[in-house]
Formats: sequence, structure tokens, C-alpha cells
Amino acid sequence: MIPYPQIDPVAFSLGPVQLHWYGLMYVVGLTAAWWLGRRRAHHLGLTHDDIDDLIFYAALGIVIGGRLGYVLFYGIDQLLTNPLWLFRVWDGGMSFHGGLAGVLVAAWLFARRHRLAYLQLTDFIAPLVPIGLGAGRLGNFINHELPGRVSEVPWAMIFPPMMGLGPEPRHPSALYEFALEGVVLFTVLWWLSRKPQAQGLISGLFLLLYGTFRFIVEFVRLPDPQLGFIAFGWLTMGQLLTLPMLAAGALLVIGAHRSQRIMVASSGR
Repeated sequence: MIPYPQIDPVAFSLGPVQLHWYGLMYVVGLTAAWWLGRRRAHHLGLTHDDIDDLIFYAALGIVIGGRLGYVLFYGIDQLLTNPLWLFRVWDGGMSFHGGLAGVLVAAWLFARRHRLAYLQLTDFIAPLVPIGLGAGRLGNFINHELPGRVSEVPWAMIFPPMMGLGPEPRHPSALYEFALEGVVLFTVLWWLSRKPQAQGLISGLFLLLYGTFRFIVEFVRLPDPQLGFIAFGWLTMGQLLTLPMLAAGALLVIGAHRSQRIMVASSGR
């Protein structure tokens, strides 16, 4: 078994102000997306200033959508008890699925403003996202969040007592998500997007791969304590929210494949 590393969740303090590693990971993710986006701006005929605007739109979508998603999907009872809790972002609570919805809305607004095809823009955005996802999962791990279920695998970890868990070793589920949602997803999407693909393929693969990774890891991750298992005695909220992603991803990939076949057939005439 591996002891949980003693990493202070607070990166540094400036008097009464504390900066947490988790917050820094948002900066890392947005900075990486900004840098990678500028490298490929010419793919969409965008300028570096356009990419700056795109990242600003996305940042708003992540923060607003992520918070609203968490409150609606995971904390509706607390919201009904105290509506002002919605604005207590310093208490934590962000949802990937809500953040994704926020980014999709932001992308729609940006695409309209710049007269871009929506799927063309989401295909451009998708490979920029995984570094931020991976960084966020590292932030969860350092912040003592997302513990896994009890396990006897050699790399299982004994989590800190402050998490309210027993002394049993557990899956380091946040690190699994870091590897899959961050490293693997970025590698696949960035490599495939080097060359033009049928519109919707990269977006569809993002939804399919993320959805698959998240659905699998949820089997070794503790369900949210306020919800537990919410369907069939084994499905979590994270898994249920992932099902529409898998369906949408499959439709996009199938549509892109058919479009590619039509293009190839037409060019061969």
C-alpha cells in the first residue's frame, strides 16, 4: 500500500489570502488552452486576439456552468434550504458536466459572432480541453477530494483522516482520471486533429472517450455522499450524466464517418 502524499492543499499564503492548488489548476488549464489555441489559430482563420476572446468566453462558461451544474445535479437540497449557497464558490463544488454545458453555450455565442460552423469550432476546442481536465484532477487529489473505494491493489492509498474515511486503503481514483481524462484524451485528440477531419469527428471522440473513461472510473470512485447510488443500486450521478454524452458522441462520430465516405465517393467520380 502507498501512503497518501503529504501535500498542503494551500499553495501559498499572502497574509490572510490563501491560494489553493485546486484554484491554480484552473489557471494551468486555461493557460494551456490559450497557448495551444494560438498555435492552431490559423486552422480556423482566427487571430491571436480571437483566441484570447475565445478563452475568455470559455472561462466564463466553465465557471458559471460548472457551479450551476454542481448545484443542480449534486446540491439541489442545499440550494432549496439556502439559495445564497449558489454563490458560495469558495466552499467548493464544480461539475464537469455543467462546465461542459457552459463551454458549449460559450462556443455557440463565439461561433455566431465570428461566422463559424459550430462543429468546426467545437472540433477546434476539444483538443484544448484535456490538459485542463487533467490539471483539475490533480487539484482534486491534492485537495483531498474524490477518494476511491476500498481496494487491495498494490497501489491503493491510505487517505488522510481529515477526509472522514477509515484506515482502509483505497483506489486513487483522482489519479486514474488524471491519466485517462488528461494524458490519454489529450494525446489521442491532439494527434488526430493534426490533419483536417470530417466535421464533428473530434467533438464526437471527445464525448465518447471522456464518457467511457468517466463511466469506468466511477466504479472505483466513492459516490457523492449526499447522493449515494441513485439508480439500480450501482449507478452514480456521474455515470447517469455521462450517458447523454456517450449517445451524442456516437451520433457525431457516425455522422462524421458517413460524411467522410460521401466525400471520398464524390471525389472518386
